[in-house]
Amino acid sequence: MSDTFDERELGPWHVARSGRVTRDRQWAGEASGFPRPTQADALWRAVAHPAQLPPDDNWRTWLFQGGRGGGKTRAGAEWLAGLAARQPKGRFALVGATLNDVREVMIAGASGLCSLPHRKPPDYEPSRRRLVFASGAVAYAFSAEEPERLRGPQFDAAWADEFAAWARPAAALSNLRLGLRRGTRPRLCVTTTPRPLASLRTLRAEPGCSVSQAGTLANADHLAPGFVDHLTALYGGTRLMAQEIEGALLDVEGSLFPADVMARARAAGEAWTAPARGSVVAVDPPAGLSGQCGIVAAARAGDRFFVLGDRSMAGLSALGWARRAVETAVHVGAGAIVAEGNQGGEMVRDLLELAVKEAGAGMIVRLVRAGRSKVERALPVSALYEQGRVAHVALMPALEEEMMGLGTEEAGRLDRADALVWALSALAGDTDARLVLL
Repeated sequence: MSDTFDERELGPWHVARSGRVTRDRQWAGEASGFPRPTQADALWRAVAHPAQLPPDDNWRTWLFQGGRGGGKTRAGAEWLAGLAARQPKGRFALVGATLNDVREVMIAGASGLCSLPHRKPPDYEPSRRRLVFASGAVAYAFSAEEPERLRGPQFDAAWADEFAAWARPAAALSNLRLGLRRGTRPRLCVTTTPRPLASLRTLRAEPGCSVSQAGTLANADHLAPGFVDHLTALYGGTRLMAQEIEGALLDVEGSLFPADVMARARAAGEAWTAPARGSVVAVDPPAGLSGQCGIVAAARAGDRFFVLGDRSMAGLSALGWARRAVETAVHVGAGAIVAEGNQGGEMVRDLLELAVKEAGAGMIVRLVRAGRSKVERALPVSALYEQGRVAHVALMPALEEEMMGLGTEEAGRLDRADALVWALSALAGDTDARLVLL
């Protein structure tokens, strides 16, 4: 995994989305009025809204999080059908909350794989729980209620629908992921209406996960007339509207950083242009070799605080994450790196000081130790947010998802949020951070 610095991860002052292929490779489906696969893909791209198209970056998981009727099913079906047309030997997985959901929504639904315009419908073999595409590719149906059935099979790609409704999301997803081992670039598409679940927050925060989001309004042209207006009249301004129609992943009861507070921090960041003085990079080291290292840069100017960027990453070596933290500190002009030393102790300091020396940098490395729980440490920081004194200068959806989970029973992995709390605590002179900076 590369440690190359990407300026897009920091604030805007650094930066100025059943015919068969025969032996002579003729598309037999044309005789029945179905265009070639590339033509079908082009026709789909011409009518899709932006969130329905897979990202262009180097993703392993594409999460399309949307409101009811936002076009999620069509997006997943078109993506998988396109892969099947281009990979005659492809083996794919279809995973839904239940087998009935796979059959009635993903396969036979109005936007399912057997209902796509411009594409020849695959043959459905219910006794074998599979679809056979015109190219010869095959997709197998699985229920998230039976994650053990995903042991053994292997796939080139998978489409998982309504992940937030799965009964056993963690077990089903991990078994599915272990089966994505065929071909040169196995990928997973997840389509879901969000719910405030730790499993969804964790999925969003994974390295290699690219998130698209769209509300019902984005697909309103393909819905019954007046549908959106009627729901807005009934539920406008409510949490149900935000979650089910706008497709937003909400905070849950007890969150120290509610969604409206996060929105205000983002809005404040959009209006900020001048670089702040007194910046720091905070590091929450990973617990293991493959764990995620929280790396967050922040600054202070007067009584206001600015979160400059989230450069957290999983899968780096010990020296790798230390170098990444130092690289970030150099880029934002940080005078200090603050690292939690509860796990690793002096080794954490030694790694960071080695990386500082390698870079020829001059920042100070300070260890901080957690004498209080995560929630207790975060309370003073949440107060800064409530007072409107914190601005998010960069777009940091994964960090904000973790923050909204802090203080709730749905909290998942919190490496990014921990790093943010350490950074702002240090800048605010919190005694628990055991240092006062700049």
